[in-house]
Amino acid sequence: MTEPMTMDMDTKNQQFDEDLEKILDLLEESAYFKARDELLKYNAVDIAEMLEDVLEDFGVEKVVILFRMLPKDISVDVFSYLPGDDQVSIVGAITDRELSYIMKEMDFDDKIDVLEELPANIVDKILEKTPREERKLINEFLKYPENSAGTLMTPEYISLQETMTVGQAMAYIKSEGLSSETVYTCYVKHGGRKLEGIVSLRALVIADDDTLISDLMETEYVYLNVYDDQEEVAEAFKKYGFLALPVVDNEHRLVGIITFDDIMEIIEEETTEDIERMGGVMGESDKEYLDMGVFRHVKNRLPWLLFMTVTLMITGTLISQFEAVLSQVIVLVAYLPLLMGTGGNTGTQAATLIIRGLSVDELDLKDVVKVLWKELRVSIILGIVLSIFNFLKIVIVDQQSPMIGLTVAVAMIIVVMFAKLLGGMLPMAAKKIGVDPALMATPMISSITDMVSSVIFLFTASVLLGITL
Repeated sequence: MTEPMTMDMDTKNQQFDEDLEKILDLLEESAYFKARDELLKYNAVDIAEMLEDVLEDFGVEKVVILFRMLPKDISVDVFSYLPGDDQVSIVGAITDRELSYIMKEMDFDDKIDVLEELPANIVDKILEKTPREERKLINEFLKYPENSAGTLMTPEYISLQETMTVGQAMAYIKSEGLSSETVYTCYVKHGGRKLEGIVSLRALVIADDDTLISDLMETEYVYLNVYDDQEEVAEAFKKYGFLALPVVDNEHRLVGIITFDDIMEIIEEETTEDIERMGGVMGESDKEYLDMGVFRHVKNRLPWLLFMTVTLMITGTLISQFEAVLSQVIVLVAYLPLLMGTGGNTGTQAATLIIRGLSVDELDLKDVVKVLWKELRVSIILGIVLSIFNFLKIVIVDQQSPMIGLTVAVAMIIVVMFAKLLGGMLPMAAKKIGVDPALMATPMISSITDMVSSVIFLFTASVLLGITL
């Protein structure tokens, strides 16, 4: 029995690039049907990636030619997978009729995402040609605050009345399922729009046709409010692992659902934001690196750099207070970066683990004493191991006096303990006061530990070496 052929990622990428080049060559030869056939070998996601590459390298004209080659139903899917800026570029180049078709066929939640990105004059043009009821619904969705659950949800869901039988419910699902975002979970209302419970498709399939929905539905369920922040929405999906969650208004009326595929991009955005904050980059990451202007990069990076510059100035001032120590034992200067670097590294390690624990709900503010006790024990062990290693290196390799080695070793233990406790406590303190714990990562920890480590080291040297300040 022969094993199926596999293709690694590099080979796939190479094949992708070769096929795109072939498609562009066919365009140059005006072999449009052959180019379309090559394009259609790929799915909508890959075609969108191809159009993205072509737009970046050749401009909107070639992209529109390729886009118009696609069958209408595929063009709608491809359009929904394009980045917002690319969608705006295509919208500006296609006809009103083409745009109307795309907007008509798109899923409602994707339509809202597109409309939020488009210029107001184009949005007005689209809404003019939209049926009254749908236009009213679109306007309602567009009024929700940015980054709220209301802007992520879709009204395309299966809703059942609790007085229905299973047979009636299954018939309804068959008639409405194709236009719904998901059929795996159905939402049960009582009379009007108030959400009473949920029922799974599995429960419906195995139940008798004459069973009432009210007897099957679960009345204990997780739901979101339209004004919940998108980060809270992402946390709910990560915590409960559902494929979809209902969204209600302040009167507990069901207004939409959010599905897992809608929240994936938000989870990526939130993760990117946390990573950037941990690296000392402020501001929103609404654009890719190359698409963001130079001054926007400067604006996002400058605040933390200024903060770190000020802390380094303070560190320099503090070191100057120990001028007598450094002038009498000049070799101490060589070990100052060692202590400062170790403090920053160990503090950042602790902060990274605590921030991760807070973000995935492994840790809570009530765990502060447990965190403090664990980091204290970890820091003592690490401090002793590192101090022994450095003592031996200083005495044997550097051939310095044992007292110099002891000074560095003692300072190392204290610095590691301080840095670990600081790295563990700062993120939890930040969460307590309502600040993103990610802000308390590398820049903040490194700046504080640099300052404190230098003071600890030089003060320890003055005491152990008997030098008067």
